[in-house]
Parts: sequence; C-alpha cells; structure tokens
Amino acid sequence: MSYKISKATLGRLPMYLEFLKRQKVENISSTQIAKQLELGEVLVRKDLNAVCDQGKPKIGYNRERLIDSILDCLGVERKVSAIIAGAGKLGTALLDYKGFTEFGVDIKAAFDIDPKKCSEHLSNGKCIYSMDTIEEYCRSNDIKIGIIAVPQSEAQDVCSKMIQCNIKAIWNLSPASLDVPEGTLVKNENLALSLSFLKTCMIRNEE
Repeated sequence: MSYKISKATLGRLPMYLEFLKRQKVENISSTQIAKQLELGEVLVRKDLNAVCDQGKPKIGYNRERLIDSILDCLGVERKVSAIIAGAGKLGTALLDYKGFTEFGVDIKAAFDIDPKKCSEHLSNGKCIYSMDTIEEYCRSNDIKIGIIAVPQSEAQDVCSKMIQCNIKAIWNLSPASLDVPEGTLVKNENLALSLSFLKTCMIRNEE
C-alpha cells in the first residue's frame, strides 16, 4: 500500500504501535489512545486516519487491524541493513539490541578507530571492524542507514564517510550539527537534551 503522510506522523507511529501491542482489548478509540499517551485527541485521530480508515463512531478501531495497518505503513516487511560508527558503550549496546529487527532494520556491524576494539565479537555474533574498512563493507553489504555514535568532534568526518558509502539516511546520536547534501535524511537524537527535558518536566510537576 502507498501512503502519503507527514514525517511528523511517521515519527509517532512506532509509539502508537508499542502502546497498542500492550493492550488486551478488541477495540480501542483515538480518545483512549490520546489520553494514555498524553497527546491531543485531534492529533491522534488525524494520525490514525492517515494509515487506517476503519475507525467507527462509539466503537473505535479494531486493535489488531490497526496494528497491521501501522506495520504496513512502517514497511517493516522490507528489511534494511545499517551500520554503527563508534563502538563505545552506546554503540555496542545498540549493536547488541535485538529490537530493531522488529521494525525491519538489521544493524550488521560497528566500526571504530580503536584497534583494540576491532574484530571483537558480541554475544549475538556481530563484529566490530576498523573504520578504514567501512566503505568496502557498506558497498559489499548494501548498507542503507548509518548510525553515528562518536564524539561530537568526530561526527562530521564520520558523516562524510557514510555519504561517500552511498548511505542516504543517518541517525545522529552525537550533539553535532551535521552538514549533509540534499537528499540525505538525518534524524538527530541528542540524549542529553532529552534527559534535560524530562528532568525539567518532572520538576515542574513537583512544584
């Protein structure tokens, strides 16, 4: 199925999916979803109507069909390969995490400049390679997504290498602002800012 929905809606679909999977009901309304996720009811209804037109007044959506529609929209059946640049604690944790495959992303390997880390094998059999081999590996394994988990000072250089490898989508976990050519997708994930936001909300709730 072909979908024409906004990037903002796409960004919220995994959150809806995880919530719906935890529920034990046959039908669920957009009002219930909005309340539990602390989102606007109009926003939730608009998002869900973009991917599923099966909602009924006073009944809501069939939960299983809504889950299937979201999975279809996210394209989880189409598998895409990814790599991580940076094999520190964060990078290796991501490489060892199995949950990405549920969304059709297979993180194949990690790369690092530290020779002591290279050729290490994790418990899941995946490897850490030298950064010098990243271009050859990406082209040989049809890598589409790059994950940057290196210090801010190294992020742009790593990003440029990924672009040379014909990677078109980058998940940036460093605080660096990346310069990329037109057509390259970048999702910035500043963990420090996210934690700071959570702390601020907690403090305000306590006041």
